[in-house]
Amino acid sequence: KKILEEKVKERTIEIEKQRDQIAKQNKEITDSILYAKRIQSAILPEESVINSCLRDYFILYKPRDIVSGDFYWITKKGDLVYVVCADCTGHGVPGALMSMLGVSLLNEIVKNSQNLLKSSDILNKLREQVKITLAQKGRDDEAKDGMDMVLAIIDFEKLTLQFSGAYNQLWVFRDSEVYIYKGDKMPIGIYPGTERPFSNIEIDLKKNDILYMFTDGYVDQFGGPEGKKIKTSGLKDIIMKIGNQPLEEQRNYLENFLEQWKGENPQVDDILVMGIKVI
Repeated sequence: KKILEEKVKERTIEIEKQRDQIAKQNKEITDSILYAKRIQSAILPEESVINSCLRDYFILYKPRDIVSGDFYWITKKGDLVYVVCADCTGHGVPGALMSMLGVSLLNEIVKNSQNLLKSSDILNKLREQVKITLAQKGRDDEAKDGMDMVLAIIDFEKLTLQFSGAYNQLWVFRDSEVYIYKGDKMPIGIYPGTERPFSNIEIDLKKNDILYMFTDGYVDQFGGPEGKKIKTSGLKDIIMKIGNQPLEEQRNYLENFLEQWKGENPQVDDILVMGIKVI
């Protein structure tokens, strides 16, 4: 009996040591990811920068994990404001690494260019740089990492907009209607189909138009009474309902609706929804 008790005691001590070791490793991993969040937050545009580019806007940004594969990028060059709403492959740490690559390449392409590039030119250059950086050659065994993205170039004085999209859409709310402009069905990155240049869509704006950009996290969230996705049609119904409200109220409504819809379900993806008013 005494021998058995000693063995049980030894085993208990061993289990406790393993538990403490796992807890220590988990803490180190979490601390490392939290530090990565600080770095990722630093590369997103500061509020002062956004306010110098946009007069009235909202950003609903909810990473699924500590760090996010969704990112937004906003800058101004001359009279033009560049706005990107992007969704990188994956979420968590892999998505965050891709998002940092996306921001770095956008800075290089737009800020360092001597000429004013069209929105389609920027996406074409970005795609090429992503493929070069990730050494994507189109082999079957390589990762198909990339980004889905909306890029809008806005001239608030001339009331014009250029739009290019990699899968994602741009919506314009005007006179209680939602006008939908669809992006090309190609990602920023390697693509198994026939690669072609991105389209460049030019849109004439009116005062009080509201531009909406979003990644798929919001519309793909499961919940509601039947455990289904919100879907793009569901988001459109929401915008039709709240489109005439002040943008801060719209953001609050979208967030509250999401939380009620989600209920006890886990958040399935990173979430990013942006609204910009033309004033």
